[in-house]
Amino acid sequence: MNFEDVLVLSSKYNVARMLERDDFSKRYKAGQPISMIEFLYPLVQGYDSVAMECDVELGGTDQKFNLLVGRDLQREYGKEAQCVLTLPLLVGLDGSKKMSKSLGNYVGITETPIDMFGKLMSISDDLMWNYFELLTDLPLPEIENRKNGMAKKELHPKEIKTELAKLIMDQFSSPSENEEAIQEWKKIHNPKSRAVPDDVKEIKLGEEFFAETPEPLLVWVLSKLSFIPSVSEGRRLIKAGGLYLSEDKITDEKFPIQKGKEYLVRQGKKGNF
Repeated sequence: MNFEDVLVLSSKYNVARMLERDDFSKRYKAGQPISMIEFLYPLVQGYDSVAMECDVELGGTDQKFNLLVGRDLQREYGKEAQCVLTLPLLVGLDGSKKMSKSLGNYVGITETPIDMFGKLMSISDDLMWNYFELLTDLPLPEIENRKNGMAKKELHPKEIKTELAKLIMDQFSSPSENEEAIQEWKKIHNPKSRAVPDDVKEIKLGEEFFAETPEPLLVWVLSKLSFIPSVSEGRRLIKAGGLYLSEDKITDEKFPIQKGKEYLVRQGKKGNF
């Protein structure tokens, strides 16, 4: 698109329609600024529907306004309006915000089975029903049966959550590999056995790690060892409750590593570095 195209596109919509968006409306009434580029964004996204001559467009519920702008623009350009289908947003591991890598409350589809299982087992009992509905093909009546069984104490939440985790994991890894990971996880978290799992990497830190300070930060050490992509990612993990020292959640972003001590560090309550 050249600038003339942008001007033509802008003429197809008006400010009154833009203010129908809930976020824009609230900010306008509160006297908070709304930049022009924020108005242009739904227009440019909506123009994709025009250029691609979409019949159907899918998106999260947070994209409903933008998708409907696409419908309106298609009519303005003399095309048949697309059908719009929105889906609920997946709530992250924290149980409050949408799942997002930047928030550190996510399950990565390329993570190891044991890491994936550990993260899924960490969700709340209430949140697991949402995951059953959005991430599995289990029929709704069967989900309801499990919910009733848990309410009557006929089924244990951990048993149901394990089933959920397996249903999700089997979409990305082989069932045998997943079962092996689950058994390893259970071995690690058996209160009667605190043995260090066989696949845990044992690393002795060299003098270079203590050259600048006698107690370097854990997130810095993990970053230097390439266990996490960056120090900032480590801080995000800690904020999201995703880093553990043995069985204890790390809450201090400046947690120090002391020379000569041993640490068993986990990413997610059930996984290991």
